[in-house]
Amino acid sequence: MEVEGAPLITAACHCTGCQRMTSGAFSLSALYPESKFFVTTGATVLGGLKGPTRHYFCAECLSWLFTRPDGLDGMINIRTPMLTDAVSFPPFVELYTAEKLPKSQTGAPHAFKGAPDRGTFLKLADAYAKWDHAPRQ
Repeated sequence: MEVEGAPLITAACHCTGCQRMTSGAFSLSALYPESKFFVTTGATVLGGLKGPTRHYFCAECLSWLFTRPDGLDGMINIRTPMLTDAVSFPPFVELYTAEKLPKSQTGAPHAFKGAPDRGTFLKLADAYAKWDHAPRQ
């Protein structure tokens, strides 16, 4: 898969669903407009936790690749560890911290007990576009 340009925002999701699907404390993702996302080789299958949010996996290795989030039509949430330069996509916001496992830390500058409302999300996306998120040594 490939993406063009910068994401609208990056996130770490602490919901129990993401914990189960990653077998970890959270999932990392980058949100892109669907028009900037391309599956270049192979096929994907629907899997994971079924519901209005749809999770897609590689049909061959069954790795979780991306999500079509409920309520964000035309957007794709790509798992940042699947990108070649994953270190360039640190989380800007933490979601569902009410479900966060003890001591799990991401370094994201913004956090929400659930998900932000649309107005807040738009402000966050604007702030993300200006954020200096170069990897720190």
